[in-house]
Amino acid sequence: MIEDSQNINDRLAKFRTPESVILGDSADVYFHRTIEILKKERLNPVAVMEAFPNGSGIICGLDETLALLERVLPKDNREVWALSDGDTVASKEVALRTKAPYQSFGLYETAILGFLASGTGWATAARECLQAAGDIPCISFGARHVHPFVSGRMDYAAFVGGCSGCSSVEGARLADIEPSGTMPHALIIVMGDTVKATLAFDKYIDPSVARVSLVDTFKDEAEESLRVADALGEKLKAVRLDTPVERGRVTAELVKEVRARLDQAGHPGVGVFVSGGITPERIKYFIDRGAPVTGFGIGSYISGAKPIDYTADLHEIDGKPIAKRGRIPGLTANPRLKRVL
Repeated sequence: MIEDSQNINDRLAKFRTPESVILGDSADVYFHRTIEILKKERLNPVAVMEAFPNGSGIICGLDETLALLERVLPKDNREVWALSDGDTVASKEVALRTKAPYQSFGLYETAILGFLASGTGWATAARECLQAAGDIPCISFGARHVHPFVSGRMDYAAFVGGCSGCSSVEGARLADIEPSGTMPHALIIVMGDTVKATLAFDKYIDPSVARVSLVDTFKDEAEESLRVADALGEKLKAVRLDTPVERGRVTAELVKEVRARLDQAGHPGVGVFVSGGITPERIKYFIDRGAPVTGFGIGSYISGAKPIDYTADLHEIDGKPIAKRGRIPGLTANPRLKRVL
C-alpha cells in the first residue's frame, strides 16, 4: 500500500528542487553521457536502483530525494520504496529503492546520493549531541559554517536528528518550526551596551520571541547577567554564555557562578544557555561537573559533520535480476521499506 498521497504531497512541497539539479548541473558528467548514449540506442528499460549507506546513523535527505523523484519519474510507471527521515539506518541497509524507466532517474544518482550523504551526516551528528545532552535542549547554530545554498538543509537535518530548534529561516521553514536565536555580538557592539541592546530587543521584537541576552561582550558574564535580569525582570528567559577561547571559553565553574548570582539576586527563572565550540564531549563535561546548563547551541560539530557516504546499485533490468560483481542480483530484502510513490 502506498502512503497517503496527500500526506506525501504536503511533506514534499517544502522541498523545491532547484532547476540546476533538474538540468543535471550537479550530476557527474558520465551520467549525462550515459543518458545520451541510451537515447540514441533507444534503450530505456525499467530498472531497479537501491541506495544504502556505508555507515550507520540517522537518515535524512529522503524527503528531498522524494521531492525530486516525484517530479521526474513517470507517474504511471514508477515504484519508490524508502525509509523515513529520522529513522535509524544500519550500514549497508537499503534505505531507498526506485523502480522506473532508467532514463527518468539515471541522471539524478549524484544528487540523490548527495542529499542522503550530507543529510545523514548532519542528522547523525545532531543525535550524538542529543544523546549526550539528555533532557537539555540543543539548538543548531551552524548555518554560518556552510555555504548558504545548503544551510537550510543542514539545519533541517539537525532538527531531524533531534535538535529542538535551528537558527536559519529556511531550516525552520523546512522543519515547520519558528527559527531560534538570541542576539549577536554585533547588535551589542553597535549599541554600545548589553542592557541597552537587550531593552531594544524587547521593545521591537515580537513578544512571542524568547528574550535571551548575550552576556559576554563587554563585562564579566555574571555582572552582565545581573544587569540584564534586573532590567528585564520576568521577561528574561535566559542569558547566553559564549565566552571566546581567548578568554578561556565557557567553563562549568562560570555557569555555576552565573546561576548562583542570578538565584541570589532573585532571578531563579532565568536560564543559562551555553554556546561556542559545543561537542558531545563538551556537553558531557558540563553535565559531569553538575553545571546547571538549560540549553546548548551547537555549531560546527553538526555543520562540519562528515557525510555518511551512500552507494547506489542497479539490481534489476526489465524484471531480470542483475548486479555488478560483489553485489547480489535482485532485490535486497528490507521489510522496513515502505511504498511512498
